[in-house]
Amino acid sequence: MTPGLALFYGGMVRAKSTLNMIMMSLVSVALVTVSWLAVGYSLAFGHDLGGLGLIGGFEHVGLKGITPETPHGHVPALLFVTFQLTFAILTTALISGAIADRARFSAWMVFVPVWALLVYAPIAHWVWGGGWISDLGALDYAGGLVVEIASGASGLAMALVLGPRIGFRKEAMRPHNLPMVLLGVGLLWFGWFGFNAGSALSANGTAAAVFLNTLVAGCTGLLGWLLVEQRRDGHPTTFGAASGVVAGLVAITPSCGSVDVLGALAVGLAAGVICSYAVGWKHRLGYDDSLDVVGVHLVGGVIGTLLIGLLAVRSMTGGASGLITGGGGLQLGKQAIAVPVVGLFAFTVTFAVGKLIDKLMGFRVSAEDETSGIDLALHAESAYEHGVNGHANPLGRLGHGAPLGLAAQQQEQGA
Repeated sequence: MTPGLALFYGGMVRAKSTLNMIMMSLVSVALVTVSWLAVGYSLAFGHDLGGLGLIGGFEHVGLKGITPETPHGHVPALLFVTFQLTFAILTTALISGAIADRARFSAWMVFVPVWALLVYAPIAHWVWGGGWISDLGALDYAGGLVVEIASGASGLAMALVLGPRIGFRKEAMRPHNLPMVLLGVGLLWFGWFGFNAGSALSANGTAAAVFLNTLVAGCTGLLGWLLVEQRRDGHPTTFGAASGVVAGLVAITPSCGSVDVLGALAVGLAAGVICSYAVGWKHRLGYDDSLDVVGVHLVGGVIGTLLIGLLAVRSMTGGASGLITGGGGLQLGKQAIAVPVVGLFAFTVTFAVGKLIDKLMGFRVSAEDETSGIDLALHAESAYEHGVNGHANPLGRLGHGAPLGLAAQQQEQGA
C-alpha cells in the first residue's frame, strides 16, 4: 500500500515535487521498520505498563522473547509483528500529504521515527494492545482511530506548523499526472483488501465478509463523490473518482468488521458525499492541507468510526450492535468518546514534535527552493526531462544537475 500511496501522492502534486513526494513515502518504510522493530512493537503490543492502559512495556525491545515458534493466537508472532508494522508504515507516510511541496527531507526523516513512537505506538496500544479504548469497548477493526484519525489530525497539526504553500488560494495547484493518481489508487484499493480482511488473522467467514465490505464501500464512495461533482460542478472527474474510492475505503476501515453489506454501502456513500465537501474547508479556514489528508482521512475516519455506533450488527461483532440495528445508544457513546480523545492526542503531540524539529533544524524549505522545485533542490533529480503540462524544469537542468542546452531551454520555455 505504501508504494501505491507514493504514486497516488506523487501524481497529485505539481511536477516539480513528484520525486520528493514519492521519497517521503518510501523512506517511511525504512525508518518506521527500524523504529518498530527496535521498540515500537513493544510499546504498542507489550504488556501494559503500570496498568493504566496507556502504553506497553519494554519486554519485546528488539523483538526480545519472540522466536519463529512464538505464537500470537493462530498465527506466528513474527507474522503479527510484520503485519502490524505495515499499518505503522502507511499511517506515518499518510501525513506527508498534508505538507507536500514545502517540507525539508532531512526534517521529515527525523519526524518519522519520532512520530511513530510517540503518537502511533500509544494509540495502537490503546485500541489494539489491550489499552483503555479496548477496555472501554469502542470498536476499530482495522484502523479508523489508529490509522485514519491519527494521521488526519497529525496532518492538520503539521500543516499548521509549516504554514501554507507560496501561492495557496491564489494559484491553481492541480495534480500534474492523473494516470499516476489512478494507478496509485488502484494499488491502494488492492492492498486495502489485505489491510482490512487480513485483520481477521485467519482465512474464514469474517475475513470474507470484511473483504466484500471493503469492495462495496470503495464503490459507493466513488459513486457518492461523483454524484456531488455532477450536481455541484456539472461534470464527474477522474480525480474525483479516485478521491471517492479512498474516502469510502477510509471510512470502512474501522467499521468493516462491524457492519453488514448494506451497512458498508451506507458507510462508503456517506464518506464519498461528505468528504467531497470537506476537502474544500481548507480554502475557507486557511490551513493548507496540500493533498487533503484532513478532508479525506480525518473526516472519513470520523465518519466510519461513529457509524459503527449506528450500524454495527451482532452477526459481525459477536455482541455489540448499533443504534439503528437495535442495540441502543451505548456503542455510539463509546465511539464518540474515543474519536475526540485520539484526535486531540495526535494533534497535540504532533504539533509539539513538529514545532520542536522546526526550531532545532527548520522544517520548511527556503522560499527559493519551494518556488523553483524541491525535487532539484533537495534530491538533485527531476521526474521529467522536458516538463509536464507546460511546467518546464524550473532550473533548466536535467536530473543530477546537468545543464540543458540553449535550444532545449528555449523549447521548454515555448511549451
